[in-house]
Amino acid sequence: MDFLKWRWKPDGCELPHFSPEMFLGLLRGKSLAFVGDSIARNQMQSLMCLLSKAEYPEDISNDIDVNFRRVFYKTYNFTISIFWSPYLVKSQEPSSQGGSAIDQIWKLYLDEADERWALKIDNFDYVIISGGTWFTRPLLFYEQERISGCQFCEIENVQQMTLNYFHRMAFRTALQAINKLDKYRGMTIVRTISPPHFENGDWDKGGDCVRTRPYGRNETELMEGYAEMYKNQLEEFERARIEGMKRGLEFRLLDMTGAMLLRPDGHPSRYMSSSVADDSKVSETKNQRKDCVHWCLPGPVDMWNDMLLHMLSNAGN
Repeated sequence: MDFLKWRWKPDGCELPHFSPEMFLGLLRGKSLAFVGDSIARNQMQSLMCLLSKAEYPEDISNDIDVNFRRVFYKTYNFTISIFWSPYLVKSQEPSSQGGSAIDQIWKLYLDEADERWALKIDNFDYVIISGGTWFTRPLLFYEQERISGCQFCEIENVQQMTLNYFHRMAFRTALQAINKLDKYRGMTIVRTISPPHFENGDWDKGGDCVRTRPYGRNETELMEGYAEMYKNQLEEFERARIEGMKRGLEFRLLDMTGAMLLRPDGHPSRYMSSSVADDSKVSETKNQRKDCVHWCLPGPVDMWNDMLLHMLSNAGN
């Protein structure tokens, strides 16, 4: 359980501990939305756990889908929502009924924001947007309503497209959509990529994360694809920030990638079995899948909300 004892130490300062009363006081009468995949939900769940020391919320969701939830902190008139959108842009799942190669692959429309969140955030005070891990699977891309390329596919006359391009374009489309919203006056927070820590194989080929201590400084580095996505996020954030300034919109960067790169010890991995004591009985087959993507609660992910509170408490400075 040592992963609970380590704490991020920034250079030259101390990161304040999370205060639920301070957070709820700052966001009294406000609303906060998480937009992204299950790692965005991971951060929201961490935040709810931290806030539970002060108050438990009421579930006021209009949707039975757990990927679109809304909770309300009555004492503080504060709302948290989650909008599931792993690609941030319009997407279509593979068909479950068989069909052609095109039917069996995720379709992404790189120049169209996902309306499931883009048309619903106008009145939010804070929007935390993120994404990355889902972009590493087989994908088919559309631009201007026509197929423009693919990744990890074998479709005749469709060219392979680089991760650097399509991930960048998806992020650009999402942030541009925010900047084009007529009524939106909130703060947009771009949360950078959360690195996985699979070793000795990929997630579907027996990879696992069994380290029990953080890496030291300069002991590891981002995998190539994640390094590209991180760079894309920084550059597209800056592009959107400059554009948003023309409308008086504020963009902030929640950059936790470097800190989380050093935490291979904080993933669910073996903790997902029925009990740690029974873990030795779990079959160690090649195809057994371990979770080295999400983060234990409580755990290193709580640091993101330490950073978020620090950021919001200094907003306007």
